[in-house]
Amino acid sequence: MRFYTRRLALILLLCPLTGFAARPDGLPPPADAPPPPEYGPDLPSAQSQAPAQEPEVTIVERDKATFEEYRMNGRLYKIKVIPKVGPPYYLVDELGDNVWHRYDASGPPLRVPRWVILRF
Repeated sequence: MRFYTRRLALILLLCPLTGFAARPDGLPPPADAPPPPEYGPDLPSAQSQAPAQEPEVTIVERDKATFEEYRMNGRLYKIKVIPKVGPPYYLVDELGDNVWHRYDASGPPLRVPRWVILRF
């Protein structure tokens, strides 16, 4: 028990000393290192340079329904159909191969198994 107490005391004494070292080898930073980027009220921030990750929504109104088209990076991936009569539903291109699946907003999508059990 005394051995573990001494080891713990030695570790606790050495831990605060490790925070004072700037670099492990004691050398100054290299001269060819680029300076850190500067951000301020008049300079562009890192968030303004990042690409937008929000979908673009286009609303198209027709006689019998309203369509909300959702695009990400120019690719149409979801359409919300709001008919004049009836509940709204979604058309979703899950794999990006222009095969649209309908999902009702009322509940989870119904997935029918398509297994082939026996062929004649």
